[in-house]
Amino acid sequence: MSAEPEDEPDITVVIADDHAVVRKGLRLLIDAEPGLRVLAEAGNVPDAQRMARAHRPRVLVLDLNMPGGSSLDAIPEIRERVPMTAIVVLTMQNDPAFARKAMQTGAAGFILKEAADDELLEAIRLTAAGGTYLNPSLGARLAAAPPEPSGPPDDLSERELAVLKLIALGHTNSEIAGQLFLSVRTVETHRQHIQQKTRRTARSELVRYALEHGLVEV
Repeated sequence: MSAEPEDEPDITVVIADDHAVVRKGLRLLIDAEPGLRVLAEAGNVPDAQRMARAHRPRVLVLDLNMPGGSSLDAIPEIRERVPMTAIVVLTMQNDPAFARKAMQTGAAGFILKEAADDELLEAIRLTAAGGTYLNPSLGARLAAAPPEPSGPPDDLSERELAVLKLIALGHTNSEIAGQLFLSVRTVETHRQHIQQKTRRTARSELVRYALEHGLVEV
């Protein structure tokens, strides 16, 4: 009499998002799916890194915009420390540049929050099996885009370049807002995008980046 086959182990997941209501919704969605199980949650980048190391999930669902640092910078560190964990980026950023950066730094999946219910479970299963998943609309836009230039400025827009130059010259967000006729909140948003695209968070790193790429002179 042959023994019955053992059940396949659950695909384990850690959720990292700075909004508790989003984490709760994602947890309900994932835990309701047979074969998937959420182990822990994190609300900022350092906690996401810590939870990944502590629980070693098969998949880490990682929000792109969280406090405590750059999620893009965290991806290679997590992949190095926990190589068996596949990272699925979940974000509201529908700019193909962010998808390109995330995949280049080691993410296995990139989906938009607006499509999370339809795509997240598929992305988790696919990346857990060693595959990749990219939001179809972003994939189409990336395919239609011209080849990525080999040098800087990392897909920075003209406005982001202007903000970066002023940051490198030592101006505060308020001063930049005044010079570019923007709100302080808009400048902060541009700064966050610059940090994500260049994978540099500290002002000193942004200054060095601007100097290295000839955006400002010494």
